[in-house]
Amino acid sequence: MTTLDLSIIGNGNYSALIDPRGRIVWSCLPRFDSDPRFCALLNDHQDGEKGFYEVELLDLADAEQAYRKNSAVVETRLKDRQGGMIQITDFAPRFHQFGRMFRPGMMIRQVAPMAGTPRIRIRVRPTFGYGQGEPERTRGSNHIRYVMPDLTLRVTTDASVTYVWDEVSFVLERPVSLLLGPDESFTQPVAETSREFLEKTDDYWRNWSRSLSLPFEWQDAVIRAAITLKLCSFEETGAIVAAPTTSIPEAKGSARNWDYRFCWLRDSYFVVHALNALGTTRTMEEYLSYITNIVAASEDGYLQPVFGITLETRLDETVIDSLAGYRGMAPVRIGNDAYKQVQNDGYGAVVLSSAQAFFDRRLEHPGDITLFHRLERLGEQAARRWNEPDAGIWEYRGRAEVHTYSSVMCWAACDRLNKIAEHLGVEDRAAYWSGKAEAIREEILKRAWNPKLESFAATFDGETVDAVLLLLPQLGFVAVDDRRYVKTVERIEKVLRRGDHIFRYVDADDFGVPATAFNVCSFWFIEALASLGREAEARALFEKMLEARNPVGLLSEDIDPATNELWGNFPQTYSMVGLIHCAMRLSKPWEEAF
Repeated sequence: MTTLDLSIIGNGNYSALIDPRGRIVWSCLPRFDSDPRFCALLNDHQDGEKGFYEVELLDLADAEQAYRKNSAVVETRLKDRQGGMIQITDFAPRFHQFGRMFRPGMMIRQVAPMAGTPRIRIRVRPTFGYGQGEPERTRGSNHIRYVMPDLTLRVTTDASVTYVWDEVSFVLERPVSLLLGPDESFTQPVAETSREFLEKTDDYWRNWSRSLSLPFEWQDAVIRAAITLKLCSFEETGAIVAAPTTSIPEAKGSARNWDYRFCWLRDSYFVVHALNALGTTRTMEEYLSYITNIVAASEDGYLQPVFGITLETRLDETVIDSLAGYRGMAPVRIGNDAYKQVQNDGYGAVVLSSAQAFFDRRLEHPGDITLFHRLERLGEQAARRWNEPDAGIWEYRGRAEVHTYSSVMCWAACDRLNKIAEHLGVEDRAAYWSGKAEAIREEILKRAWNPKLESFAATFDGETVDAVLLLLPQLGFVAVDDRRYVKTVERIEKVLRRGDHIFRYVDADDFGVPATAFNVCSFWFIEALASLGREAEARALFEKMLEARNPVGLLSEDIDPATNELWGNFPQTYSMVGLIHCAMRLSKPWEEAF
C-alpha cells in the first residue's frame, strides 16, 4: 500500500520522492510546479505500471532506507531471499563549480551489488500530461531518450542499454550508474561523472550542515528538517514551496486535496524566523528577495494569499481525472484557487518577515527607506482591512468572518512599521504607525476576548477557538503571562487536543468535521506549554512528535491522532519549521550541557 514513508532528494530546481523500495514515485520536472514526469504516488491505485522509475530487486525480502549523515543523498538497501543485496544511491547534483552553484535538472542513481548474486530489473516509465501520455522512446549506444511534447529526458548509463530498454532482469555483477536529465551528451565516462558528482554533492551538503546554528539537543532532527526546508526552495527566485506535492488528502477520503507547490505569504514570517535561527542567511536573503519582489509589484499594497514560484499571480485550479489520486482518493487538483481569496493575515506576515532586512547586519541587501515606503502601502491595507471578514489562515472556502489572527497580523504590520520607522529615524511615520497599531489593538482586545469562554475566540464575537491563537505572544500582541493568554491555552488544550496532537479547529467546515491533527499546531502548543513553565510536558510531547516522523525523519502536513499515520502534502515545510522552532526553544543551552 502506498504510504508517506518517502525520502526526498533535490537541488534547488526540482525534487523527487523515493519510496522504501527505491522507486521514484513523484517528481515534477524541470521545476516544482511542472508536470509530474513520475506520478505513481497519485496513480498506483489505478495503474501501477507507469509513472515511476524503479531498480527492482527480484525476489525481494527486505528493504531499508536512510540518508547519509548530514546530507541529501539517500541510500536504499534491498535484500533478496537468497542472500543477495544491492544498494541504490540517489541524489540530485548540487555543488559549486566555476564560481557558481551547479544544479542541473538531473537525478543520478548508482546501483551496486553488496552480497550474493542479486538479479535486478531497471524500469524507467515517465509520463506527461499528468499521467495521460507516455513518451516516445529512442535509443543510442549508451542512452535512451524519452520524448515528450514539452520536454525530452535522457537516461545515460553504463548498464546494458538493451536491458534497460527491454526491462530485462539481469545479475548485477558490478556497480552501474544511471543519469537521468536533459537531452545532452556527456564528455566523460558515466561512472566517472557519477562518482565525481556524488562526492561533490555529498561534500556540499555536509559543509552546508556544518554552517548551521544548532541546539545542543535533537541536532540530527534539526539538521534533517533544515535540509528538507532547503530542498523545498526554488533557488532561482528564492521561493519556498509549501510542499512539492499536490492532492495528498488531509485525511482518508476527505476530498481535502490541494495543490501545495506554491508559496503562501502566511508562511513567510515562520520560515524567515526558522532560517534566521539556523543561521542560513543566504537562503533567508533569497527568500526575502522573493518577498520584496511581491511587495514591489503591488502598486496599492493589496496582496493575494499565494503566488507561483516565479511570482505568478494566476493559479487557476482544475480537477483532472487522468490520475486516480493517492490510494485512489480523488480529486487530483492542479493550481489553487486560494489565490482569489481575501486573507488579511498576509500583510502582517510580509511586514514581519521583511523587517528582518532592516535589523540584520549580516545581509548583503539591507532594508532602506524605499523598501519601507513600499511596506507602508501594505500597512495602509492592513489598517483598512483589520476588521473586515476574510477566509482566514485556514482558507475557509464557504464562509468569511473577521478572524482574530488576521486582525492581529494587521496590527502586527502597523506595529512593525512603527519599529522600522524608529530604526530609520523617520519620526513622523513612527508616530503615525504607532497610533494605528494602538487603536487596532484596543479594538481587537474588546472584540476577540470572550468572557464566557474565558478565552480569545477564533473570530470577533465568536464562540470557538482555533490553534493559531497560540501564537499571540510570539507576535508580541500579549505577554505570555497575560491571564487571557493562559486561559486561551487551557481552552485550546481542552477543545482541540486529541492525545498527543492538536487540531487546528474541530468545528465543521466546507468539507465536514476535521479528522486529522495539523502537525504545526502541535508544535505551536508545545512552545506554548514551554513558555508557561510546563517544560516537562512540552519536552515529552516534542519527543512524541519526533516519533511521529517517517523512518527518514520527515513530516507531512497532517497526522491521524489515533494511528500516527501521516496525511496531507509531503514533506510540509510548515511542519519542518515547527520542529526547528521547538527544538531551539526546548533544548538546554550549550553552556549547561557539560
